[in-house]
Amino acid sequence: MNFLIRLAFYCIGLFIMTFGVCMTIKADLGAGAWDALNVALTDHLGLSIGRWVMIDGAILVFINALLVKRKPDFLSFLTIIVIGFMVDFWMYMIFESWQIQPFIIKLITLISGILIIGMGISCYLQAKYPQSPIDNFMLALKERFHISLGMAKTIGELTAFIPALLLKGPIGIGTIIITFAIGPSIQLFFPFFDKFMRNLQAKYMKLT
Repeated sequence: MNFLIRLAFYCIGLFIMTFGVCMTIKADLGAGAWDALNVALTDHLGLSIGRWVMIDGAILVFINALLVKRKPDFLSFLTIIVIGFMVDFWMYMIFESWQIQPFIIKLITLISGILIIGMGISCYLQAKYPQSPIDNFMLALKERFHISLGMAKTIGELTAFIPALLLKGPIGIGTIIITFAIGPSIQLFFPFFDKFMRNLQAKYMKLT
């Protein structure tokens, strides 16, 4: 039962998070750095955004291993594959026909997407399954160069931001907002899901 609870938090969390990611892309005010890169790669080279999510993630798995001088964390492939499939599901099944014009609606969509991303990440982290290669990239930079988590996060974002900018990806004011707002969004929802998970596990222990 405990396994099923963790699996539910993992799947539901990623489902919610990817919905929010697609909302920030469709808001058309500037996507997060990695999302902007994947959109740019799709525009220039084809394949879907979700496929590029998987390809970027696969490359990062090996880069992370080189940085920390350990074997690749192949289990993190699972997370990035699930994320890639879910992004494509939302983009092609729900958001494909979305056309948002008024600026205020775009802004509301962007902010809503950021909150939903924070909600989804806060949920899926409770499962304590392998994190995405992008998150592991931040941790690998911190460990390899002995820098702060904030600095590692900035370097990680710049790694995607620069090529996304060169490829004329969807970089804009939304990119800046996302960069600074994702952390607080996660912090907003994390205590709720942490408490929810603990309560479910406590009830399970009583039943057993």
